[in-house]
Amino acid sequence: MFHVSRFTFHSVYVTFHFNMKCPFCGTDDTQVIDSRVNDEGDSIRRRRKCVACDKRFTTYETADLHLPQVVKQNGTREEFKRDKLRLSFTRALHKRPVPTEYVDKALDHITQKILARAEREVPARDLGEMVMHELKMMDKVAYIRFASVYRSFSDVDDFNDVIRDLD
Repeated sequence: MFHVSRFTFHSVYVTFHFNMKCPFCGTDDTQVIDSRVNDEGDSIRRRRKCVACDKRFTTYETADLHLPQVVKQNGTREEFKRDKLRLSFTRALHKRPVPTEYVDKALDHITQKILARAEREVPARDLGEMVMHELKMMDKVAYIRFASVYRSFSDVDDFNDVIRDLD
């Protein structure tokens, strides 16, 4: 249908469309008549017109983001899963007075940090530390809950050490 070129910048793949072919006659001589950003601001709608057959069509452009692989402690790798991070926040924040919007912002912040690293892999330990940092700013009780599981607390002294660090 059309030619695609990909350029990599900080682990983000940006797709540029060159010589957009007309879906009706197949010619690659088309013109952009109108471009508009959607309401969410994450895609562009373009109205195009074929110079050869004079027909019009619409294309949509969106960012094609590729998040790095997560390297677990045992060395296995898996895809980055935002829902898995959300579940970590949900468990730590269970019955805590923290709005969902705060969790969404924390997830966005962590995702942006990961993308900014420009690496193909991110250690699971780093993700855990990022979650702890966000929880520490969001809710101290949730932070302690998460830390107790994440750092495998074995006795009361471990809790006391984390509580002391909060002060």
